[in-house]
Amino acid sequence: MNNKNRRHVVPNKTGGWDVVAPASKRASAHVDTQAQAVERARQIVGNAGGGEVRIHGRDGQLRDSDTVTPGNDPNPPRDTK
Repeated sequence: MNNKNRRHVVPNKTGGWDVVAPASKRASAHVDTQAQAVERARQIVGNAGGGEVRIHGRDGQLRDSDTVTPGNDPNPPRDTK
């Protein structure tokens, strides 16, 4: 899995929460609450074909990790059994 399909939810030094890609200089998104940041990170990763969302606490330590399935499957399964 490459870094494109991974996002970290981290606290912003000036307040709020950021969604950042590894080794990125800028945040992909900035929101007021951690819950909003987690939801936005899941959307970004899902639209990029699935991957990992890593959630950090206020202290910067890794709190949780979530695997996201692809959000825009160009060939969804037809069988619903």
